[in-house]
Amino acid sequence: MPDLDLSQLRALAAVVDEGSFDAAASALHLTPSAVSQRIKALEQSAGRVLVRRTKPTEATEAGHAYLRLARQVEALVQDVRVEVDPAEQRPPTIPLAVNGDSLATWVLPALAALAGTAYFDVRREDEGRTAELLRSGTVMAAITSDAAPVQGCRSTRLGTMRYRPMASPAFVDAWFADGVDAASLALAPVVVFDRNDDLQDAYLRQRSRRRLAPPRHHIPASSQFAEAISLGLGWGMLPKEQYEERQRAGLLVDFDPGRHVDVTLHWQQWALQTPALEITARAIREAAADHLT
Repeated sequence: MPDLDLSQLRALAAVVDEGSFDAAASALHLTPSAVSQRIKALEQSAGRVLVRRTKPTEATEAGHAYLRLARQVEALVQDVRVEVDPAEQRPPTIPLAVNGDSLATWVLPALAALAGTAYFDVRREDEGRTAELLRSGTVMAAITSDAAPVQGCRSTRLGTMRYRPMASPAFVDAWFADGVDAASLALAPVVVFDRNDDLQDAYLRQRSRRRLAPPRHHIPASSQFAEAISLGLGWGMLPKEQYEERQRAGLLVDFDPGRHVDVTLHWQQWALQTPALEITARAIREAAADHLT
């Protein structure tokens, strides 16, 4: 590999993060032409295309490797600057990928405790897909259901989130008056988070050998997802942190006691160690120990 130019790597990260050459130029206080020249020079050095000129711009397969390198180099540079002159440097930014339910329940308090130590660029994604953001170099760490370490990363088990089938009492009376079985589940409306959310279907697979495809609502926000279930829009799978208070208030019931879906979560981060990333990892592990089983 030829010698790499730090300014070119920074330009690559900015183009991917900002989504266009113009936005990257603004973030770097350069002209779009200067950013384009740096990307072209890096691509010539690499001998391949690193950026797809789409809207928004994206890293190619080869570009992902260079993007990871860009972020790692920048993290190391930032650490040296802080070590040399802490008073003159702002805390580093840590890009993280977090699943929606963890973000809505126990992750934010853990990050809030680190205010002033680091800034966080949090990307919300399904736990089955957060590792992709780590693999592409978009983030430095991720909470994921994937236990196998991404190349260049290390993986630590955090614990298990247990989801139970919940619905409003009125919904249960309307749809499960004769009991919960494959026939009633095939007809009762279900609430799902988004097209990647498999929790409800995992529960349905437990309850029937045939594929059940009930009508569904898509509510892509964790707090509104739980609220939609409480309001009787449909049934859905919720973790304890989201159903416990509503259950005590009589707004939700576990309509199929004994049934649940467990999702084991892992913390994956770069093998490259930086002080801010290590502090973040410790805070996440400690919070997970309090909230996960």
